[in-house]
Amino acid sequence: MTHLNIGDNAPHFKGNIEDGSKVSSSSLKGQKYILFFYPKDDTPGCTREACNLRDNFRWFEKNGFQIFGVSPDNEKKHQKFIDKYEFQYSLIADTDKEMIKSYGIWGPKKFMGREFDGVHRTTFVINEDGKIIEIIKKVKTKEHAEQLIEALK
Repeated sequence: MTHLNIGDNAPHFKGNIEDGSKVSSSSLKGQKYILFFYPKDDTPGCTREACNLRDNFRWFEKNGFQIFGVSPDNEKKHQKFIDKYEFQYSLIADTDKEMIKSYGIWGPKKFMGREFDGVHRTTFVINEDGKIIEIIKKVKTKEHAEQLIEALK
């Protein structure tokens, strides 16, 4: 669904994480990071995906990657989600969907025969220069960390 490709500059963003502090693409310049976009905190698929990344966090940390989850949920919901599952990474609150739309992953979806607009589960890996080096469009929620690790080796 996204219009972005590997090699593109990652869209500029700024947002608040769960504790209300700010994060932006500018503040991350010179660092490698992963943005995994997901629909909603504490739902079955999103929880599986986030926990799988949590369980493999050491590999990403050891290889110099920061991880940020991004959803339309607010900071308070993000903090509850983090506390409940003990995530070692931050979640960005994109309540106005500005970031989600700039990455091109908001649009029509189908679920149980119903059509609606929502977040298309997608992950972007960004290098120190702000370039996209990997995009995973078909996220396997139970094995997402493994998908990323394989793509980044």
